[in-house]
Amino acid sequence: MKALIFAAGKGTRLKPFTDHHPKALAKVNEIPLLERNINYLKSFGIKDFVINIHHFGEQIVDFLNKNNNFGCKIEISDETNELLETGGGLIFARKFLDHGEDFLILNADILTDLNINALVEYHKKIKDFATLAVSDRESSRKLLFNDDMVLRGWLNVQTGEQRLAEFNKGFRALAFSGIHCINPVIFEKIKRTGKFSVMEEYLDLMQTEHIHGFVHDSILIDVGRPSSIIEAEKHFK
Repeated sequence: MKALIFAAGKGTRLKPFTDHHPKALAKVNEIPLLERNINYLKSFGIKDFVINIHHFGEQIVDFLNKNNNFGCKIEISDETNELLETGGGLIFARKFLDHGEDFLILNADILTDLNINALVEYHKKIKDFATLAVSDRESSRKLLFNDDMVLRGWLNVQTGEQRLAEFNKGFRALAFSGIHCINPVIFEKIKRTGKFSVMEEYLDLMQTEHIHGFVHDSILIDVGRPSSIIEAEKHFK
């Protein structure tokens, strides 16, 4: 199975480090996030990667070259000309991913011990085009699921704003973990072009399609701020 790692973002919350480096090379206990996530996925037998780059992208390419791609096959989806966000980045990387096989997406700034095999098995069992890893944790935005764990809405916890596919019948609010398992038929379903968030597409597609959530209770840290690096270092040695 291939994995797309999103490593293109500017990482503004990680300033001043990201004034001179890509956030994917921020270190937790002296090991860069990108290296940690490559080795994390390798532990589940995944050795075929697509990595998108934009902000100081040449540093990521140099880092991979110096480490012989960590013994993996790595293709670079180069967004140097324009940062395309998660949806645009997915479409831009289509030529690497649209080969009939399911693939994973992982944000480079997420650290977790989620069992990837369990996520993939669940995804293959329900046969959706997209399965989103979610957990019950603090987040300013939540996804809303019905009793069958089908995506039915989105909630901004701070403002109370909701986007719903139907009346909220006590939906379960869970935080997206930045990890999804995808079938390439998604490329036929996405309507947007250019720069956009894949979550916007999911919220449109939930009106007509089944998108399931996979609930996990694993450690998951969004290493987006200097304070979260300190937290991550307690869990990831």
